[in-house]
Amino acid sequence: MTPPLRSVWALALTLSLGAAVSLGITRFAYGLLLPAMRADLGWSYTLAGAMNTANALGYFLGALLTPWLLKRVGASTLLWAGAFLASVFMALSGFFTATEPLLVQRLLAGVASAFVFIAGGLLAARLGAQLPSHSGLLLGLYYGGTGVGIVLSAVLVPWVLELAAAQQHAWRWAWWLLALACVLASAALLWPARVMAQAAVPAAGSPGGAAPVQFRWRQFGFALAGYTLFGMGYIGYMTFVVALLREQGSSALAVTVFYGLLGLAVMASSRIWAGLLDRHKNGHALAKLNALLGVATVLPALTQSWPVVLASGLLFGAVFLSVVASTTALVRHNLPATAWAAGISAFTTVFAAGQIIGPTVVGWIADGPGGLARGLVVSALALWLGAALAWRQKAL
Repeated sequence: MTPPLRSVWALALTLSLGAAVSLGITRFAYGLLLPAMRADLGWSYTLAGAMNTANALGYFLGALLTPWLLKRVGASTLLWAGAFLASVFMALSGFFTATEPLLVQRLLAGVASAFVFIAGGLLAARLGAQLPSHSGLLLGLYYGGTGVGIVLSAVLVPWVLELAAAQQHAWRWAWWLLALACVLASAALLWPARVMAQAAVPAAGSPGGAAPVQFRWRQFGFALAGYTLFGMGYIGYMTFVVALLREQGSSALAVTVFYGLLGLAVMASSRIWAGLLDRHKNGHALAKLNALLGVATVLPALTQSWPVVLASGLLFGAVFLSVVASTTALVRHNLPATAWAAGISAFTTVFAAGQIIGPTVVGWIADGPGGLARGLVVSALALWLGAALAWRQKAL
């Protein structure tokens, strides 16, 4: 029985708070805090990048654990429990100034955010299966929730940094305020988690007693390779673009406008690309979006023109979470519902592997000649190579 349309949209919008917590705040708010923390703690760009590498390593470990946890506690429990854990680790980051405990907190936050992101993506895919004609848009709504977290971070972080400027380690107040926002979002997630837990979950068998179709890595090889390079390329931009803007002389207000517009574009992206996700059953959606993202990434490295930089942020925001949604759509188009969890987890794992490499490599390049601009050029090249590989992915 198909649920009422209004109920489905309400579930999808509330479910999107999982993406807001797991990526929008837990992952991407760090880019806004990086300049203040680097100046206060005397970090190199390599060490600053290593903080997000630790977060990505945690995400990778969480992605490996998620299939096992999904079988034991289910997607609904993993969603809300992971969100509350991520909130705790965000808060703990405000209590340390030494490098080692901060790296540990970023790693643990990454583990928890993987639980949230994969479980939420699986629930969004199941929700889309109830309304097949709107499945692309429902998936986009979930991933577009990341934009809510980005916009919230863009507003809260500069404000609290200015408010606490006279205090020692003013940036710690931003961690605590962001953690509070995560707690509130986690509480809201209890409703869709409870409703989705009561919905029917696809059985493990196949009609006629045939063996169930399984996810096989080799069949998705080109898409997985392209998505790995997406993880490497996009994270360099999200980690360092604010630091680059501050280096180029942008004010705190300009950074807030830039980051806020990027987040709003993420929120709008679900409608922009829904048709593309529904239409392509091969890797072409992933390839096209990766190529566009490379253009957005390279622009701030080529010019300081403010209209062009704003265009870069808008294009980046309008595209990058739809790349993530495109892999879930690829899994949904080519596999039965019983194999969706394994497919989404596999793509999340390679995504995390790419993110482990990206921030430290870009930071290391930024510490050398050419600085952050050269690091973003390398990120763009990774995205374009990923587009070329994803283009070769065929529908099963």
